[in-house]
Amino acid sequence: MAEKQEFFTYKKRPLVRNQDTIYYGRMTDPYVVMMQIKTKKPQNGMEMADRISLQMISTDLDVPPDKMVLRRSEKQGLSQALEIAAIWLDRMDREQGK
Repeated sequence: MAEKQEFFTYKKRPLVRNQDTIYYGRMTDPYVVMMQIKTKKPQNGMEMADRISLQMISTDLDVPPDKMVLRRSEKQGLSQALEIAAIWLDRMDREQGK
């Protein structure tokens, strides 16, 4: 039997990172937010995400590529980016009656 994979979560939604790209949300939902780390800065001996590009994208494979991105933004720091992403997904949930 396959093990259930656990992900880090933020406000009850999974976060999946692949190098400098972070996906926030469930791929079974209509939309997820893709965050791309554009720049990093040193802080306390570590590299921290600085400038982050956000895109809310459709998970529907039948949507044409030019219609997949619903919203775009750019934020300073991961905490601001995650907060905006959570707001976007919460609004979409409310609009769809979840």
